[in-house]
This record gives sequence, C-alpha cells and structure tokens, in this order.
Amino acid sequence: MTNQNVVVPDARKGVDITIAMALSKSLFSPVVPKPLPAAPGGYFTISRKMFAKKTETGGKTNSWADSMRDSSPTRVKSTTSLSEIEEKNTWIANHPSALNMFEQIVNGSKGKQIVMFLDYDGTLSPIVEDPDRAFMTNEMREAVRDVARYFPTAIVTGRCRDKVYSFVRLAGLYYAGSHGMDIKGPSKNCCRNKKDYQGVLFQPANEFLPMIDEVYNALLERTKYIPGARVEDNKFCISVHFRCVEEKMWAALVEQVRSVLSGYPKLRLTQGRKVLEIRPTIKWDKGKALEFLLESLGYANSTDVLPVYIGDDRTDEDAFKVLRNRGQGLGILVSKVPKETNASFSLQEPTEVKDFLRRLVEWKRSTLQGQSRV
Repeated sequence: MTNQNVVVPDARKGVDITIAMALSKSLFSPVVPKPLPAAPGGYFTISRKMFAKKTETGGKTNSWADSMRDSSPTRVKSTTSLSEIEEKNTWIANHPSALNMFEQIVNGSKGKQIVMFLDYDGTLSPIVEDPDRAFMTNEMREAVRDVARYFPTAIVTGRCRDKVYSFVRLAGLYYAGSHGMDIKGPSKNCCRNKKDYQGVLFQPANEFLPMIDEVYNALLERTKYIPGARVEDNKFCISVHFRCVEEKMWAALVEQVRSVLSGYPKLRLTQGRKVLEIRPTIKWDKGKALEFLLESLGYANSTDVLPVYIGDDRTDEDAFKVLRNRGQGLGILVSKVPKETNASFSLQEPTEVKDFLRRLVEWKRSTLQGQSRV
C-alpha cells in the first residue's frame, strides 16, 4: 500500500486464513445479478473513442442520455415478464432490508469490532437540487454521533472533505473526501486513547491539484451557457451536476466537458447519480479508502472486525465489491428501486439509515449494560 503522506499505527498481525462469518453464506453473500460491464474499480468510464462514437449520430447521442438517466448504480433490467412488484420482491429477497434482518446482523457481529463507513449524499442527507443545501437533519447528526461513540466511524464521499465536514460537524469521525483521495482522522483531543494516538492523513493525488484547478475554471466558463449545470470543486476531483439540466441539453453538456478534458489525459470522466465526475487516473476509489482506513485502525488482516458500508451511489459499489471479495463485512445499498449492486442488504432512504443507526446504538448499549451486570 502506498505510504505517501501517511501516519498510521502498525496493523495487527493477522493470520492469513479464509475469513468465515458466523452467519450463513446466504445472509452475507446473497446472489447478485450480473453487473453491467464496467471499467476496473466499478466505474462507468467514458473513453474518448466511445465519446466520438456516441456523438457521431443522433441515435448514439441518445444512448448517452439513457446512460445518464440510469445513473448510479444501474437499475436492474427485467429479463422476464415479471411485474414491477414481483421484480421488486425478487430483488428484496436477494437484498433484504437491513432493518428486517437486524437481529441476524448483530448476532453475526458477536466477538467482532464493527467499523462504520457512511456515504453522505443520498445516505445521510436527501438528494437535493442544490448540492450546497444537502443538509442532514439534527436527528441524523445525533444518530451518527452516537454510533461514533461505540464504533469507529468514517464518512466516505465524493465531496470535498472540508465541505462534508461543514455539513456533518462531528469532530470524532474519519473523513474521506474526494472519493477517498483526501483522508483525515479525528484530532487527538477526540480520541479516547490519547497515549497511543497517531494521526491519519492520506492525500495520494496532491500532484494533480494544479491540473484540477485549471480544469475547474475551464468548466465554469464552458458550461455557463447550459442552464442548470453546476460545477463543484471537490479539491481532488470535480463534479458537474446535471440534475437541473433539461434532458435535451445533456449531450451538449457532455460534449463541453469532454472538450475541456481532451487536453488532460491524466484525468478521467466517470458517472455518478445525476453527476459527471472528473478525477485523476490513479487507482484509488472508495473501496481503496475503506481498505486504507481498516489498515489505519489495525484491522488489515484481522478476523475480528465487521466493516459495515452504507451508500446509495454507483461510486459506493467499489466499497461493496471490496467487502464481498474479502468475504467479510456488510454492504448496504440505499435505494427505493431494484438496482444492480454488490451490496448484501438494502435500506430505502436516509430515514431508514437513521433508524438502522439508532437500533445499532441501542443494541450496543444494551449489550454493554448486560456485561456490566455479570
């Protein structure tokens, strides 16, 4: 693992064995529909050749609109004549509600340290038209605060780290901004064990900052004639939001973005939930951030840890995939509709995320109270 700008404690020396969960394989690794072809890391990556082909004719341009409409993660396409209700029931059977399966989940966590990883937009806050107003409720903030009192907790987001911190306003968390390219741990004053404290800071894409700044300014100029387009500077990456852009203008927006990026081969274009993402070509994503944070916490090869990742976006699939490949941990997708995913469980919306976090805290408190009586 790259150690650039990193200060971490030594990882616990684990035994190189296959990790088995206490629960059945069917609970933690349900059958997952075959995902659509994607670039390494799980992103839908837009190549220059693909873009040229897509914009040569009106028909090809429409395929771009279809891709943007179905963004993050791709909604499951029915292959049979099942009704929407039957389709959803089938999907729920493979990705059951984390609330309905709560007792089984906590029973499987006995003897393990739960580590929480939380996306922000669409997970802790609702998706809104203005990204600067994606505020979380006070109730959600209290739920996250209480979870962090009992379990190491990280916010993993495509947002700028400083921006998401201004939304969450909780000092005792790990924050991984820019899709994990800007990671910082809690301050020493927020850590219980100050004697053993070691700071965590990881920024693997520092060399790209001048380039990203140039592209950001160019995109501001090139997209200002497209009503509703919003360019957001997330420090180590750039987001071009098209949630408020009329669908007939989507192809024009992509064309402007690609035109700017044509002079920057070290940057790539990917797609999220009603957003185009420009980021460095380095092999780093939310899944890599999850692995880095587990190592920072001393759980790189440990069998006594249960990572739980909750997210709603295509970019969260990288983390879900890491957990599935490890055979260890829970991926929970936040979605009201069936979507192709590597997650094992589902929650429908941020309010259900809040309920799940609250139940987790209540369970931990009752467990500790029971132990104190013994």
